[in-house]
Amino acid sequence: MENKKHNTSTINIELNEEVAEGVYSNLAIISHSHAEFVVDFVRLLPNIPKAKVKSRIILPPQHAKRFMRALIENIKKYEAQYGVIKESEQGPIPPMHFNPPKGEA
Repeated sequence: MENKKHNTSTINIELNEEVAEGVYSNLAIISHSHAEFVVDFVRLLPNIPKAKVKSRIILPPQHAKRFMRALIENIKKYEAQYGVIKESEQGPIPPMHFNPPKGEA
């Protein structure tokens, strides 16, 4: 019997403290060309008419499709553990009803 060694490689991924904290986003804008998908993650705040892109990720089409499949798989796992994610009725994008009552002094 012949012993075969499998050539395995590992990837060492570094996650610095700043990136590990994450960035909150409540809107994603996706655009594409023939060569890439661009995903802009935006944070909308109440009563502020200007929103800022907090992060931009650029993916080749093959990686965008893998990302989509991975996201679908993880949503299925989440819902199996915690229940179905309820979606609100689709309103305008971005949602313009983002106006809580104003405080009085």
